[in-house]
Amino acid sequence: MITPVVWIGLVGVLGTLIGSFLNVVVARVPDGRSVVRPGSACPQCRHEVRGRDNVPVLSWLVLRGRCRDCAAPIPVRYPLVEAGTGLVFVLVALRLAATDELDVLAACLVVAAAGVALALIDLEHGRLPFSITGVAAVLALLALALGWWGGDVTWLPVLLSAGLWLVVYGGIRVATRGRGMGLGDVALAPLLGGVLGALGLGSALVGLAAGFLIGAVVGVGLLASGRAGRRAKVPHGPFMLAGAAVGLFAGSVIAEGYLGLVGLG
Repeated sequence: MITPVVWIGLVGVLGTLIGSFLNVVVARVPDGRSVVRPGSACPQCRHEVRGRDNVPVLSWLVLRGRCRDCAAPIPVRYPLVEAGTGLVFVLVALRLAATDELDVLAACLVVAAAGVALALIDLEHGRLPFSITGVAAVLALLALALGWWGGDVTWLPVLLSAGLWLVVYGGIRVATRGRGMGLGDVALAPLLGGVLGALGLGSALVGLAAGFLIGAVVGVGLLASGRAGRRAKVPHGPFMLAGAAVGLFAGSVIAEGYLGLVGLG
């Protein structure tokens, strides 16, 4: 039998492996290039990366952050994304370990992996590629469907939460005639809302509100520091994802605390 420690460790290793792939996704998808072919190569000398030099985190450390063939520096972002994705996977697994619902865990891990790539791309390019959101939506929906089949997932809160996120984000886009919200944000909204809905409406509502709150706080901070003007366009995708993380890890606690505060708990 696999012990919980070994199980969490395996999830972490899986996360670093997926993080290695996400580096390829982040580098190629914005340019419309295939994430499958050609294989990874050094951008300076064009030598293909050897298998032993493609081990997440460890290879970068062994090579001391430089290409084996031409000694060109390898950006530290690569091992950070790999290690960061592994850490995110471990945290999600720990959060859902007590529920014993592998289908919900799988859906959350899919969204977590997609979220890492989407956040990085949005920060660098100011957009959320539909290809990433679409693939994540299909995989997450499949996982939740298996959960419904096995009796672990109830569809009503999933659909209500997805619909609520879509109405809010779609409504903002319509009301602002496209200036207040991008199509990528609107497409991502029901995915985040639906997966959080599998954990409960409270998690979905807290995640939705937290995204806007985090965005507002960061926006005020940028204005106060002079790093952005009033008309500056700040990508909202990372705030959506951060809000969803709040909903995942603390949504139920926050929702219950709020209901208790107003006398409805």
